[in-house]
Amino acid sequence: MTDTSTAFSAGGTPFAMRPYHRRWLLNEASRLFDFFGAASVNFGGGFHSLAADGSPLPSLPRELFATCRMVHCFAAGLVLGHPGADDIVDHGMTYLRKAHRDQTHGGYVWGIDDTGVVRGDKLAYGHAFVLLAAASAGEVGHPDAKALHDDVFEVIRSKFWEASAGAMQDEFRQDWSTFSDYRGQNSNMHTTEALMAASEAWGETECLRMAESIAERIINLNAREAGWVVPEHYRSDWTVDRDYAGDPMFRPAGTTPGHALEWSRLLIQLWHLGGQRHDWMPEAARGLFLTAVTKGWSAPRGGFHYTLGWDSKPAMTNRFWWPATEGAAAAHSLGATLGDPVFETWYRRIWGALQRDFIDPAHGGWWAEVDGNGRPLESVFVGKPDIYHALGACLIPLLPPSGGLLHGLKGLGLGHH
Repeated sequence: MTDTSTAFSAGGTPFAMRPYHRRWLLNEASRLFDFFGAASVNFGGGFHSLAADGSPLPSLPRELFATCRMVHCFAAGLVLGHPGADDIVDHGMTYLRKAHRDQTHGGYVWGIDDTGVVRGDKLAYGHAFVLLAAASAGEVGHPDAKALHDDVFEVIRSKFWEASAGAMQDEFRQDWSTFSDYRGQNSNMHTTEALMAASEAWGETECLRMAESIAERIINLNAREAGWVVPEHYRSDWTVDRDYAGDPMFRPAGTTPGHALEWSRLLIQLWHLGGQRHDWMPEAARGLFLTAVTKGWSAPRGGFHYTLGWDSKPAMTNRFWWPATEGAAAAHSLGATLGDPVFETWYRRIWGALQRDFIDPAHGGWWAEVDGNGRPLESVFVGKPDIYHALGACLIPLLPPSGGLLHGLKGLGLGHH
């Protein structure tokens, strides 16, 4: 497939406005709910990770972000009317309160197995997803949602928020002692997502101001300076650390085009939520998206190289599912807001790659990682990791770009709770 394969057909009604395409997206969302629903529930508490065939992987620890993502996604399922979604939301909320929450030191621990806590670290990335889960549970009326929000938001403000930087520091030991001076954009990006959801759910303007502060530092300052490439890693003084090489899953070396795509959509949402006051946000969203697709697109099959070096050359060339899902969602949001047909071209191109190489029609779910020939791999992720990114790609194009997933689903009337 060439990079111009869909350009000839990019005119006319956008795909996301066509009834067939909207049914197709909802059908894919339904398949994801079916795949990740009953099989993921661990009746001992929390959720199983799933193997490629959808069978549980009970040996893997239950990690905080995954618990929260199940709450968030099945709250969306509840709005839509997916059977059993309410039980899954409640199951996750119970596990957050009874297992992940540290009753001694406060905050939420990262990893748990059947023996108890296996990684007690307090990570900003995980707490961002607790905030998102609370907001999503609040949107569907869960009785514990506001208490969860109040608890985790206080932890975020008192432990993670660096007022001098206007952004989040990253990590502590279980007792809140310091063991690293690392600062990272990934946790800040997801905190921005969660703060916007909290602002929508509870009407808190402080959340919105904090989200704008993070975006100002990470994007308007640092990504702009880097030519609309998102610097991932920082020292304690918030200078960019271009030599950092950490965990390939959460903190890979170099730059990650998928995060630029994710940020581009979040900036459009933040611009709308903030009353369209910040003219730099649509400019930055465009710059981030077009730079990422120009430098990160993997020819000829499509999808995105996972990471690039600072010289813009591909570093990790295997293609992961989540950058393409974020690219599709971002292309919709930018196209709907800015009206440039280039985004519709990319929307169709990215979905073509997802349908071709990542959606698994035989087992359900989506392959997490494929090589240059479209063969599934498990070099970083095991099995079918989680529902969150794929579900967003299916549902976000059904919604206006001015709000988050739960708020948008409720407002559009696709479901009523």
